[in-house]
Amino acid sequence: MSNDLLKPKNYGAAAFFPMVLFLILYVGTGIYFTAIGAPKPFSYMPRYVAVLAAITVALLCYSREIPIARKVDVYCKGAGASGVMLLGLIVLMAGGFASAADVIGGKTSMVNMGISLLPRNFIIPGIFLVTAFISTCIGTSMGTQVAMIPVAISIAQGAGLNVGMAGAATIAGAYFGDNLSIISDTTICATKGVGADMKDKFRMNFTIALPASILTVIIYWFLSRGADAAGIQGNLEYSLPKILPYLAVLVTAIAGMDVVLVLLIGIAMTGIIGVLFGGVSFFKWTMAIGAGMEDMFFLAVFAMLVSGLIELIRYYGGITWLVDTLSARIHSRKTCEYFISLICLAISGTTLNNTVAIIITAPIAKALGQKYTIAPKRLASLIDIFSCAILMLVPHDSGFLLVQKYGGVTYLDVVSNAWYPVLLMLFTCITIQFGLLRTPEEKAAAARQNG
Repeated sequence: MSNDLLKPKNYGAAAFFPMVLFLILYVGTGIYFTAIGAPKPFSYMPRYVAVLAAITVALLCYSREIPIARKVDVYCKGAGASGVMLLGLIVLMAGGFASAADVIGGKTSMVNMGISLLPRNFIIPGIFLVTAFISTCIGTSMGTQVAMIPVAISIAQGAGLNVGMAGAATIAGAYFGDNLSIISDTTICATKGVGADMKDKFRMNFTIALPASILTVIIYWFLSRGADAAGIQGNLEYSLPKILPYLAVLVTAIAGMDVVLVLLIGIAMTGIIGVLFGGVSFFKWTMAIGAGMEDMFFLAVFAMLVSGLIELIRYYGGITWLVDTLSARIHSRKTCEYFISLICLAISGTTLNNTVAIIITAPIAKALGQKYTIAPKRLASLIDIFSCAILMLVPHDSGFLLVQKYGGVTYLDVVSNAWYPVLLMLFTCITIQFGLLRTPEEKAAAARQNG
């Protein structure tokens, strides 16, 4: 085969057509069925079918003089890259850990402990803080919302508080942890997608989220002061040993231990504690791990499919074209950071899937970050923050639907009290605008550009 056939091609903007086709099929179909009121609107065109159609176009409609086998090799290079395989391993382990911790009663204990510790005259801000802590430990916004929204609404109704505000506080707390937890799929995909270290991303992300969280707590306290939730009822028993796996995973990850080892420790702890304190047999534990891993298969497979597609786009010259085109219009790293954030926000808001948005955005963010000397931890924080923040504001996200179902309130009742996502994006924009939290390498690069 001629060496010319093996070299990357230069289709320019046309190289991105397969990705555009994927978004049209998946997002367009979902929006259409949402508009006509169909249940589960994004299920009519599954993401796998949409991305398979895009891959087919990428293989058949470009460089037809090149054998399909060669293009499949290019695809497999991207799909089987070490970073993609590591991402798949980590999300599978995270799913196994979450399921094992749940089956031993850890999730229930975590929720009950949080509600038990809820200050009786600090209800709405307390709901936000407790939900944020739970979601950070268990690593899922959806699981946290399902567990906490009915409870938060019942507490608010019993105390005569604004139900919409309680719902907004719960949604915000759930996405706080989704954005920060080291076992969250968004954090895993963001860090592995741009090559960032987990602990570095956590620290930067937390530094940005902290002032937004503090202001949110103050606002909720001011708006709900004087209320009392002394009437909280129900069985709130919890077991500290069953909570230990969550805390161990959180502490060891922040301390900088490799995330694979962190999750192995967490899974092992669930087995030991489940047998000793949770009344869980060995095989019930192993079945739970397997079920949790199966729940995450979709993400591991989808990440592989999209990564292979992006490698084909790169082979056809798409990534080079995009970086060069944006470089002609982006005259500073500041503008570049805004652009990356906006792209991820838009994809997340339209697909209603922050993980999908991060998987698509991460390769572009990484390429642009290398050109403008943007630290990987900064890139990971930006795409994770904006992909989560928009889902706290769109009316068709699961959190809003659950609040409306249980609380009998409207979208406007909830979103008018959604302070955290607005403040989170505001503080992130301040970080971008004024170049805060830059590494020494970033500062040196900025000095060279200004000089």
